[in-house]
Amino acid sequence: MDFNDGSSSGYSSSHDGNKDQAHIRTVMVTGAAGFIGGWFVRHILREYGDKYIIVGFDNLEYCASLANFTEVQHLSNFHFVKGDICDIKDVENNLRKYSVDAIVHFAAKTHVDESFRTPLSFTATNVLGTQILLEACRKQGNIERIVHVSTDEIYGENDPAQLVSFTEDHPMNPTNPYSASKAAAEMIVNGYQKSFKMPIIITRCNNVFGPYQFPEKLIPKFIMLFNNNLRMPIHGEGRNMRAFLYAGDAAEALDVIFHKGVPGEAYNIASSNQVQVLEVAKKIVQNSKHISRDLFNSIEMVKDRPFNDSMYWTDGSKLEALGWKQRTGFDEGLQRTIQWYSGIDRVWCQRDSPWRDY
Repeated sequence: MDFNDGSSSGYSSSHDGNKDQAHIRTVMVTGAAGFIGGWFVRHILREYGDKYIIVGFDNLEYCASLANFTEVQHLSNFHFVKGDICDIKDVENNLRKYSVDAIVHFAAKTHVDESFRTPLSFTATNVLGTQILLEACRKQGNIERIVHVSTDEIYGENDPAQLVSFTEDHPMNPTNPYSASKAAAEMIVNGYQKSFKMPIIITRCNNVFGPYQFPEKLIPKFIMLFNNNLRMPIHGEGRNMRAFLYAGDAAEALDVIFHKGVPGEAYNIASSNQVQVLEVAKKIVQNSKHISRDLFNSIEMVKDRPFNDSMYWTDGSKLEALGWKQRTGFDEGLQRTIQWYSGIDRVWCQRDSPWRDY
């Protein structure tokens, strides 16, 4: 099975200005077997060759997969460790074993619907796990750079009537257990950065989509439901807006932040692609040429979430000033994603029909 995500197109090594972390050799990527972590690992190894030793650290929960590493697992400068971010001894031992210089911290529980069902597990992983990692780094004492991957959801929802995008200085106002746990993690990060002068950078990204995403999230879930002649569930009226960013663009943004970001600062990774959930379903129907079924027979309206943010809209000018630019439009990214999931179908999933559980 070919798990190639096709991201080599449009992501050539044309950003030499980013390559200014010459003192960093070994980078630990927590949550490396997850969706965005996997994209970042593949991107860095493609773009920088053997410049870095990458240590992927992941506990391989249900939404993670070693298939993320199919194209890089043979490389001598890539190592995978099955480990638990909530086990400080595990983290400390691997920081020492691999002489880690820098960390990009993706490890987290991220599924909003699941956070309504098991909120304590989100606090344990996202808040305590982050503090355990930072404490291990503090005790180690020689970590040159830490990128903490957060979310735009810590801001809460925008007011659709005002259409004002959130800058990095906007107050936090999380509205669900997931975003609350990520906001709390940021407070821990800020405390360690200020108290111990740790070189930490925060990123806050919009909704990322693309190949390799576990089908609990909206776009892969809808694609797999549609491909299997099942209806796509639309919460409420489906008018909620989401800013979608293709995963290749997200990996490029994280690359720029890792190399050029200023410790103590936060950076929005913002997309210009604002799409209503119902429109996402419509576009999947329109772009799935191999299936002939209209929208009416492809969706079902279901009860809304306990709280469903109307929209997220962030200002990405701070990151753009570092040289990053969104490259992939929503329609192009969606076409790539539909093609990928239509090719892998159930092979990608680690348990039978997981998209029915959410």
